[in-house]
Amino acid sequence: MKLSAIGDVVHTLPSLEALRAAYPDSHIAWLVEEDAEQIIRNHPCLDNIIVSKRKTWMKSIFKPSTCLRTFGEIVSFVKGLRRKEYDLVIDFQGLFKSGILTLLSGGKRRLGYNKTRELSYLFLNERVSPYNPDFHAVERYLNLIKCLGAQVNSPRFLIPFDERDMEYVKGFLRDNEIDETQRTIAVNPASGWETKLWEREKFSSLCDRIIDELDANIVFTGGKNDLQMIDAISSGMRSPALNTAGKMNLKQLACLLSLADLMITTDTGPMHVASAMKTPVVAIFGPTAPWRTGPYGNGHAVIKSSVACSPCFKKKCNTKECMAEITVDNVFSLAAQKLTQIAHP
Repeated sequence: MKLSAIGDVVHTLPSLEALRAAYPDSHIAWLVEEDAEQIIRNHPCLDNIIVSKRKTWMKSIFKPSTCLRTFGEIVSFVKGLRRKEYDLVIDFQGLFKSGILTLLSGGKRRLGYNKTRELSYLFLNERVSPYNPDFHAVERYLNLIKCLGAQVNSPRFLIPFDERDMEYVKGFLRDNEIDETQRTIAVNPASGWETKLWEREKFSSLCDRIIDELDANIVFTGGKNDLQMIDAISSGMRSPALNTAGKMNLKQLACLLSLADLMITTDTGPMHVASAMKTPVVAIFGPTAPWRTGPYGNGHAVIKSSVACSPCFKKKCNTKECMAEITVDNVFSLAAQKLTQIAHP
């Protein structure tokens, strides 16, 4: 049970592999929401994926024209969830929504952390001692598997994609006159929290410097909702850059990031996709804690504000001082350093 978001689902991938190693002959299913489902589609450790359309249902359940159909879909979903009679359900999410689904699953053993937020632990019948919130999310999730007696060695992140996904990405780059053998830097300026955003003007200046001084192509990544922001950043640049926002699904994004030499990003889902693909990341952190949710593994770098109130974990802020303090020189220097290390390990 790990419903969302993209980064959280990526963080749970090593736990899936450890679970399969511990129970090689078991039937393993993953309940996930539709936005993140592509991350785990066709994963070799999974026998089934159960997709919750919670966001779609929430939009349509209160509309007279669709409420009855939506209610029927929800009832059918719950019946399907209970039909398998699971021996063990693990709630990695630890939220009220996942707690309810854990209970509705009818699982004989319902495992998760005790004293979680939103009282999700009330729906469990096996509760693991509360975790240290300053452990990285990957380690927190793996600890649940360890509590089952599983051995966890080197965490592995597999986002399965096929040749069609890679060919689409390579063709997209060729059509936009980017040779995959050229130095390419992916830049993700968007985030779900406004407090995690770095100034657009700084991104424009940074990307121009990268093109001019590091002789690299810039490829922007993001979703459809990020098009306007990225267009504004691009319009503030002297040099052209490729905008892929809304033009690739998550598997294609994984392919794109696997081809990139480096990713520069805010604290957001694609950052974790890049680290899963073993692409070095330079991450810009302000209101959140990189030791909890930063890019996992070796070869990455984080630039973080030194203001006393960071991390505050607030989605709203009057000053956004923590992000404003980070300069173009700060990020450019770190990016140049990482590229040098890649060229001369």
